[in-house]
Amino acid sequence: MKKRRVVVTGTGAVTPIGNTSQIFWKSLIEGKGGTRRVTQVDPALFNCKVSAEVRDFDPSQYLSAKQIKKSDRFVHFAVAASAMALEDAKIDLKKEDPYRCGVLIGSGIGGLRVIEEQHQVYLERGPSRISPFLIPMLIANMAPAQVAMQFGLKGPNNCVATACATGSHAIGDACRIIQRGEAEIMFAGGTESCITPLGFGGFDAMKALTVKHNDEPETASRPFDKTRDGFVIGEGCGVLVLEDVDHAKARGVEILAEMIGYGMTSDARHMTAPDPEGEAPARSMIIALKDAGVKPEELTYINAHGTSTPLNDKVETFAVKKALGEAVARKVAISSTKSMTGHLLGAAGGIEAIVCVLAIKHQIVPPTINYKTPDPDCDLDYVPNTARKMNVDVVMSNSLGFGGHNAAIILRRYRD
Repeated sequence: MKKRRVVVTGTGAVTPIGNTSQIFWKSLIEGKGGTRRVTQVDPALFNCKVSAEVRDFDPSQYLSAKQIKKSDRFVHFAVAASAMALEDAKIDLKKEDPYRCGVLIGSGIGGLRVIEEQHQVYLERGPSRISPFLIPMLIANMAPAQVAMQFGLKGPNNCVATACATGSHAIGDACRIIQRGEAEIMFAGGTESCITPLGFGGFDAMKALTVKHNDEPETASRPFDKTRDGFVIGEGCGVLVLEDVDHAKARGVEILAEMIGYGMTSDARHMTAPDPEGEAPARSMIIALKDAGVKPEELTYINAHGTSTPLNDKVETFAVKKALGEAVARKVAISSTKSMTGHLLGAAGGIEAIVCVLAIKHQIVPPTINYKTPDPDCDLDYVPNTARKMNVDVVMSNSLGFGGHNAAIILRRYRD
């Protein structure tokens, strides 16, 4: 059966550098970082003292007071980003078959905040005072469930949980659903909010977070720079509207990009560390290129996973070279927008796919900020510090998650 073509018609973003796709994009192109001294936990208790938090977010714009009380912050983000994506795509849901509209939004961790809060209630006031909404507030699938309930979307509904690869897997899997003809429209992406004592403390305890740049938070996330020492934990959500091309054309809506490739592999090696040779991440890129039907030299931009950890950035550089060939890899513009957003964990792939879509739309790629000291192990073109106007045609977004989960998605400028 011939695969149906899948296009992107809308985006919605809640991020540390802007709570709409438009503001988010403007901040990226201007090289504005979102890292600050952490406020959601007591910094005095931890080695790392910085984070990339969503600021000035008002869930009451999207949810009732009762809905807000009965759901976690990661769900609030998902509903907000989906509402913005719906508006951006100009979809009139009254004219759509609800069983042909679905949701696939993942979360790497889910409602950790409510778990911590309710555990404290249990300790201080006993089991009889545990909220009856604890379970539906904490489970990760409540993000796509609440989006479906909010907008009456009765088609395929699923949740991916593959750590930092979650958002990319969700988008890739949603694309497959449309390609198979099981839906016309899918809301897809990732959402996360776990800057909590246990979430922050857990990453801090495993030495994954930066600690050397506490006194200069804005420069703490520095992917591919030799002085990088760990990632900056962030929060937020990115949602795309994926749509069957014929359905989108019939509506007369602007098509932002076409999704043409998806690949995924597993390191099958270690709980947290990537394969030092980068073999499996490279294979996910190769699979995505084959699925897209494009040659490595056709890639014009790669949005790297680029976490700002010593091992990840080195391994990803190796993997890009293996996937594309070293000569081609040196010609491709590569940047890590985590230098500005921090690492949004399960939401990272969602907002980074939006970066790729908007780079195609505006024909400009965002920079890797805070890049000052070259690393011999990271020797590709990382678009240092300043956005670059250029031909942006075929783009790839990489995601590498704890557990060895790898994903690559490929988007292209739409051609009728």
